[in-house]
Amino acid sequence: MRLEELASLLERTVEDFRRSPTHWQFAHQDIPMACLVDPNFDRMRFIAPIVEVGSLDDATKDAVLEANFHTALDARYASSNGLLFAAFIHPLSSLDEPLARSALDQVASLVHTFGTQYSSGSLEFVGGSDDEFGDLDELEDEDEDDEGPLWN
Repeated sequence: MRLEELASLLERTVEDFRRSPTHWQFAHQDIPMACLVDPNFDRMRFIAPIVEVGSLDDATKDAVLEANFHTALDARYASSNGLLFAAFIHPLSSLDEPLARSALDQVASLVHTFGTQYSSGSLEFVGGSDDEFGDLDELEDEDEDDEGPLWN
């Protein structure tokens, strides 16, 4: 997708679309968001601030990390400058309209479900719970020189 195609999609899809030289601001599903683009590096991001990282307890931080593995699909929780964000990061050139629309919905869902389901939508990556993987520390690498589990 080209930069102007993304801007046109956002103008048709979101509320209160505003351009600035460095980013675009808007709301989607009542969630304030921004789109950051860098055409020189072929990257784009949809981001939505959630909470200050310093206010998170350890259990919430663990829940966010686990969500990034199981219930946050293409969008993820991420932190920058002391804030926790819902973020979708993707190459601009391979972004298409259905994926961009889905990404907006997923970022909004991560914000809406923060503190409860921590989910980017109705889909969930099936598999990978601690019970299904078993004890990961018991998996050993075939290389005898390594000390530790396979996952090092």
